[in-house]
Amino acid sequence: MKDTNKLSPKIRFSGFTDDWEQRKLESLCEVFTDGDWIEAKDQSNSGVRLIQTGNIGITEYLDKENNKKWISEETLKRLRCEEVYPGDILISRLPDPAGRACILPNLGIRMITAVDCTIIRTSKEYDSKYLVQYLSTPTYFKIVNSFLGGGTRQRISRKNLSKIDIPVPHIFAEQQKIGEYFSNLDRLITLHQRKLNGLKNVKKAMLEKMFPKNGEKIPEIRFSGFTDDWEQRKLGEVADIVGGGTPSTSKDEYWDGDIDWYTPAEIIDQIFVSSSERKITQEGYDNSSAKMLPIGTVLFTSRAGIGKMAILRKKGCTNQGFQSIVPHANELDSYFIFSRSEELKRYGEMVGAGSTFVEVSGKQMSNMNLLLPKDIREQQKIGEYFSNLDRLITLHQRKLDKLKTVKKAMLEKMFI
Repeated sequence: MKDTNKLSPKIRFSGFTDDWEQRKLESLCEVFTDGDWIEAKDQSNSGVRLIQTGNIGITEYLDKENNKKWISEETLKRLRCEEVYPGDILISRLPDPAGRACILPNLGIRMITAVDCTIIRTSKEYDSKYLVQYLSTPTYFKIVNSFLGGGTRQRISRKNLSKIDIPVPHIFAEQQKIGEYFSNLDRLITLHQRKLNGLKNVKKAMLEKMFPKNGEKIPEIRFSGFTDDWEQRKLGEVADIVGGGTPSTSKDEYWDGDIDWYTPAEIIDQIFVSSSERKITQEGYDNSSAKMLPIGTVLFTSRAGIGKMAILRKKGCTNQGFQSIVPHANELDSYFIFSRSEELKRYGEMVGAGSTFVEVSGKQMSNMNLLLPKDIREQQKIGEYFSNLDRLITLHQRKLDKLKTVKKAMLEKMFI
């Protein structure tokens, strides 16, 4: 008969079958204490590094260059501060979230930590990598949240932290294998996050360099073969600005057809859209002010969150919360104008008006001044460049999301 009370996870490394045990957090530790209260008057410009709660991420140390704090070695001695060392676990007792923990890396300097950090140095029979991973599980955070107190600035006390039950494999080697597995997963996640951040930084830099700065008529970086000044045009001269409409919601025959009908809530962070959440019938379309938009139209939300954009991959229509941009052939490239989303958003927010909610009109959008390459081929090359860059960003984002999903699932299955 199967023992339903067996204390073991759903997924285990082969060769391990013993039940796990529950231990109080403090009992796993050789050192279990708080950091030091360091006032501003005690801080200096160099010396001993003060590790703060902001440096503690969920299983990762966050080295924030612009917010480093220090005390002198003399102050360390005078205040009798508790030093922390590489390999120590630091727990932030403050949000967000309270209870998050990381292993302190080797920064090559002496270190102390703030009073709202709990310092853990595990006993030799317990693996710190295993423990810090358990301290990132939903089960653990749920327990921490049940202990939070302190009014407006909630925190968990060290006393309550000490009482938390930690499930631990009896065999040290199993702890090590679990800790190493998740450490490797974290390294992969960090690697992909860095690549993603790097690509986003490249895009940000190129958006500044491949479009003319204020007062300029040519960009800092151009594709070879293009030398003419860019020209100022109104958006309405190179594109049609098209609004939308909503069929009567009281007529069932207007709904659940095969015509895509978009609302602003559907436009989040995707680049292309090809299927709406709700669809209307031909009869619904004929009896509303919705307009059919061709492939390549750049949807632009005009109210309640001005400036969200997406490109149509399949013809469709929208409700009245859009002023969509339909580029004129050989005058405006869809991805070129999509790449200027921040510029369009700022303009829409600046000129928008309304007492109930801010809204930008089609006429206002048509009057927007834009600097454009005279040659559509230059627009297309710029659009293609940013399209390829966005594809790379999307690819790395998907890989990162997949790794995070794997970690989330394995945290649930490899811990109790």
